[in-house]
Amino acid sequence: QVQLVESGGGLVQAGDSLRLSCAASGRTFNSYAIGWFRQAPGQEREFVAAISWTGANTYYTNSVKGRFTISRDNAKNTVYLQMDSLKPEDTAVYYCAADSRSVRVGLTRYEYDYWGRGTQVTVSS
Repeated sequence: QVQLVESGGGLVQAGDSLRLSCAASGRTFNSYAIGWFRQAPGQEREFVAAISWTGANTYYTNSVKGRFTISRDNAKNTVYLQMDSLKPEDTAVYYCAADSRSVRVGLTRYEYDYWGRGTQVTVSS
């Protein structure tokens, strides 16, 4: 069993930065790929970024490449999403998720079986 708790969201202006954290409990967390997803009002939950269990492999959706960076500290059971040059279209609830069932890194929400409750990110223009 894995429990995930996101933090670090808030209200910022366009061009600002935020760092989201995903803190996990559970001794097997370090062996799971972790993904970040976001959901804006009236929209489906979409993939943002993911990282392999070693941290060696990272993946991003095209709209955040070059602006967002995913990383993990397995000693602290925490995954981070550094978000720079934020845009109003980045406004959404951001969720982290863990995949306990596969060794590959999933790029869709259907491949993740543990989810946090989300943290709100609002970017004003």
